[in-house]
Amino acid sequence: MSLIAQYKGLAKSYGARTLFTDISLNIHQGDRIGLIGTNGAGKSTLLKVLGEVTSPDEGEISIKKGLRVVYLPQESHFEKGKTVSALIDETLEHWCQGDTEAFGKAWQLIGQVNFPDLEAPVETLSGGWKKRLAVALAFARQPDLLFLDEPTNHLDLSGILWLESLLKRADFSFVMITHDRALLSEVTQTTIELGGQYPGGVLRVEGNYPEFLRRRDELMESQAKKESALATVMRRENEWLARSPKARTTKAQFRIDNARRMEQELADVRVRNRSSREMDLDFTSTRRKTRKLMEAKRLARRLEDRTLFEELSFLLSPGTCLGLVGNNGTGKSTLMRMLCAKDTPDSGFVREADDLRVVHFEQERDSLDPEMTLRKALSPDSDSVIYRGRPIHVVTWAKKFLFAPDQLDLPLGRLSGGEKARVLLAHLMRQPADVLLLDEPTNDLDIPSLEMLEESLQEFEGAVVLASHDRYLMEKISTSMLGFMDAGGTVAVSSVEQWKRENTPKPVEKKAEKRVHSNRSAKPKKKFTYKLKYELEQVEEKIPELEDEVARLEARLSDPELASDASGLQAACEELGECQKVLDEHYSRWEELEMVKAEDEAAGLL
Repeated sequence: MSLIAQYKGLAKSYGARTLFTDISLNIHQGDRIGLIGTNGAGKSTLLKVLGEVTSPDEGEISIKKGLRVVYLPQESHFEKGKTVSALIDETLEHWCQGDTEAFGKAWQLIGQVNFPDLEAPVETLSGGWKKRLAVALAFARQPDLLFLDEPTNHLDLSGILWLESLLKRADFSFVMITHDRALLSEVTQTTIELGGQYPGGVLRVEGNYPEFLRRRDELMESQAKKESALATVMRRENEWLARSPKARTTKAQFRIDNARRMEQELADVRVRNRSSREMDLDFTSTRRKTRKLMEAKRLARRLEDRTLFEELSFLLSPGTCLGLVGNNGTGKSTLMRMLCAKDTPDSGFVREADDLRVVHFEQERDSLDPEMTLRKALSPDSDSVIYRGRPIHVVTWAKKFLFAPDQLDLPLGRLSGGEKARVLLAHLMRQPADVLLLDEPTNDLDIPSLEMLEESLQEFEGAVVLASHDRYLMEKISTSMLGFMDAGGTVAVSSVEQWKRENTPKPVEKKAEKRVHSNRSAKPKKKFTYKLKYELEQVEEKIPELEDEVARLEARLSDPELASDASGLQAACEELGECQKVLDEHYSRWEELEMVKAEDEAAGLL
């Protein structure tokens, strides 16, 4: 592929802060590049430099003559007082410059967006529709090289899938900043990460996102081994240097110089290995053993003439994660509020275990007082936070969430969206919970923070209900998924892809009226058979026995006599592990059978 853009030695600083130095990059025709990194690493600034929106402090830029370059910023601003249709016409007339064929193709692409009202004033559009409009106009300009900064911002799940389909079909090169790991996996062929943990501050991997993860892990493991090896050599060299040999021969001087070079190399490696900061997330579970933490029975909610959901039943037990999949406004947040008793269903009920502790992470950041300081938000009552029964100083607590000590006296209103999300997660972690209700917790989080959140939720011992547009996270941690349809109602799905198929309107077939009549007369087949009923009874009888056995084995491990018997201790640990495994299998089967039973109850078959 031919070279279309070349960048050499790019550097950019703001005041005393250096964002990046000596960045070099070649872009070829057909390249699909994902640009990632922690919040504040300089990604957006670098993208502006690449698109010649901002000038670098140092470096050279060479872009092929006549190349049509388009830059799509994070936030789109349109002139007020114009309708969507008028804005589109003006934009296309400017860019197509009388080329009727190009104008027609552009409007064809715009038509695929399915704007609800082309005559609506632009300022009345929601954030999601403004983003769709901005993306469509960027594509309609027929770029040769497109730079996209967080193009999924404000898009719901259907919008993200629409964007993905556009990028898959794109016949131009693009560089895209995004924290959407599923999107990276599907549409990019090269991944570049900015970060101080890499030599030169950047890591480039040819391959999609999964390949990048593999290569990154190899590099970090190799770098850690290098630090260990250099440290060992330097201990030996420092011992030799401490003896201060009197004869400074040429050979001795060479060894001294070499030791100094290794010392500097060791210092550089240590800095890189420690510059990879991650949020220290660890949700606190109450370790409740109750099988039925929360049970929803035949829940329904209607808005005027529209039904969000009805006859909705499910169970939440320890170790499960129910993923809520759907577009904005289909009822996910409403269901969350019902589960924590902040909203009342039109019909049905929610039954909780005694003294259940439910923690709700709300999608809106409005719960944060913009005038409150970060210090007060992180530690409301004193300079210490009580976490898992022990005090932690607010400075140490702040560092767990990537806040520097000099930020503690800042008002929350001056924090970024990602920083506000971390404040809410910090508040969440201080509360022991049986059930976590997480409504879009991934908004504004960078990829390292998303990875930590993912790991923490997988280790959480209670139940989780998660609503998120992050497909990568949803499919990684959900043990079951509930799809919310645009037309109303819900359906159990096994993946986001299945939800997409179920949510796509089906074409009307011939003789549909006759077929519908036939379907109505057919009696639904009962799924919860007598055999499954008997199995459920057996599982329910066995679980308390297994729970008692696990408790007995756990108590045995605390026996001081066993602690001094290495072989006996190992055997006891293995026995506990096997018993816990059997208990987990029974929990899993019990949940499956209860779901089948609930479906038949909802259908009136029981």
